Amino acid sequence: MKLAFANNNSSVDVSDATFARDYNEPLIHQMVTSYLAGGRQGTKAQKNRSAVSGGGAKPWRQKGTGRARAGTSRGPLWRKGGVTFAAQPRSFEQKINKKMVRAAYASIFSELIRAERLHIVADFVVANPRTKEALAKLNEINVPNAYIIVANEQADSNLYMAVRNVPYVEVTEVDGIDPVSLVKFNHVVITEAALKEVEGWLS
Repeated sequence: MKLAFANNNSSVDVSDATFARDYNEPLIHQMVTSYLAGGRQGTKAQKNRSAVSGGGAKPWRQKGTGRARAGTSRGPLWRKGGVTFAAQPRSFEQKINKKMVRAAYASIFSELIRAERLHIVADFVVANPRTKEALAKLNEINVPNAYIIVANEQADSNLYMAVRNVPYVEVTEVDGIDPVSLVKFNHVVITEAALKEVEGWLS
């Protein structure tokens, strides 16, 4: 299939197997969920009754005091006692194999093309690290907000610095593409070189 450039009249050939996939919503949801879960720290920790110091001796004898029986002063009902069902450090990582990841990304890119949300440009370079220049290039293709994808070898500090203060614009290399940003942004701008890298990665 042929995809037209956003800033000129030329086009680029891409594989139907990669960029004409059906929209697989359950698979995309699974990958997005897995990506977000992998970003959770999982470092929350509380002390249960065995981790709280003290409480080794029985507070009072079992019978004859008139008080409720107690075996430790560090039970969950006591002040300074341990927490019932205390939270422990854990990993929220959800396994998803590489074949499913590639299929999900291909489905997302295919849907972006169908929805006319994917804009292909020959390159996206700014001469100076100025926000005004970056926004001017977006205005040329009539895109108010965008997830800009450049090839790995096209990474330019000027471009990153030009958009770092703009909340509705984000720049990434092909190696740093994430599914949440692809789904979240209304428009995705990708350079021709980055498109070919994505095609090679997903094929």
